[in-house]
Amino acid sequence: MSRAAVPGLPSRYPIGEQLPALYADDDFAQRFTAGLDTVLAPVFATLDNLPAYLDPRVTPTDFLAWLASWVGVADDPHWPVELRREAVVRAVELHRWRGTRRGLVEALRLALGVHAEVTGDGGAVWSSTAGSDLPPQPAAETLVRVWPGREQRVDPDRVREIVRAMCPVHTVCRVELLPGPPADEGR
Repeated sequence: MSRAAVPGLPSRYPIGEQLPALYADDDFAQRFTAGLDTVLAPVFATLDNLPAYLDPRVTPTDFLAWLASWVGVADDPHWPVELRREAVVRAVELHRWRGTRRGLVEALRLALGVHAEVTGDGGAVWSSTAGSDLPPQPAAETLVRVWPGREQRVDPDRVREIVRAMCPVHTVCRVELLPGPPADEGR
């Protein structure tokens, strides 16, 4: 998409009308500034609509990758445009939940349209009582179960890539790809 001169696009702020009265009747000055109006009209139109460019729900499609880079989202041009827009809109929320069960489940749902369940705590333990004995050692593995959702086929490499990106580095995550929906999904 180009934001260059658009033939016939009128300027909302013609320069000739803003010149001092001395040049208001000067044909050369009016023609010269009219040429500048043609060049500047798309710039003014863009600036007048700047809030729309910064809103991922309505921004031009070619700006989505740029906005995604601002909020740390990997923009996949193969995704449908509405899914790309939703990823940018929800980026801050997903960053807030990064490293948690909820964050992992939401990231998988958003990126791949799958259902996921995360069990295990990845070896994190704590005690709310100061000076007490250490809690028993938890299982150090986190299990991520994934079922198809939006698509019938789940790409295992993409699932593992998202799990690696969203899980804390100290955890070991095992991924299970299951053929059907979760048992309680059909109810």
